[in-house]
Amino acid sequence: MSDKKQPGVWEGFKAFLMRGNVIDLAVAVVIGAAFTNIVNSVVKGIINPLVGAVGTKNLDSYSSCLKSPCEGTGETARGIRLMWGSVLGATLSFVITAAVVYFLMVLPMAKFLARQAARQKAKESTQEVIEVSELEVLKEIRDALVAQRGPGPREH
Repeated sequence: MSDKKQPGVWEGFKAFLMRGNVIDLAVAVVIGAAFTNIVNSVVKGIINPLVGAVGTKNLDSYSSCLKSPCEGTGETARGIRLMWGSVLGATLSFVITAAVVYFLMVLPMAKFLARQAARQKAKESTQEVIEVSELEVLKEIRDALVAQRGPGPREH
């Protein structure tokens, strides 16, 4: 049997927390929570008033009655009411969030990484050209030295 001591629960937990991806995930959650407030403000301050120009300012008030009579709210409600306005509001929030994340974060980062890769590739190809041209120069020097020395003894 091995005398190696198994790491304790506390050491394993510390190792788990110190992994880079856990820290990155925690930062992403905090930023996402803060970003949610911005998106909700955009929906409440811009989108809802634009929709309100056509109908009501509050998307939650849009609904359809599936089974009459649709009266009351909450526990006292009668009938079956489909609250499609709240679904529309949540969908708009999601689309706005996805668009902002894509256009302000994903797209610029993809362009940046593509430029970095292109620079690296250009650097590598320049290095290859330099190596190839050095090889050609060395071959020319060798050929010139061989020509100066003249034909050597022939091997049989």
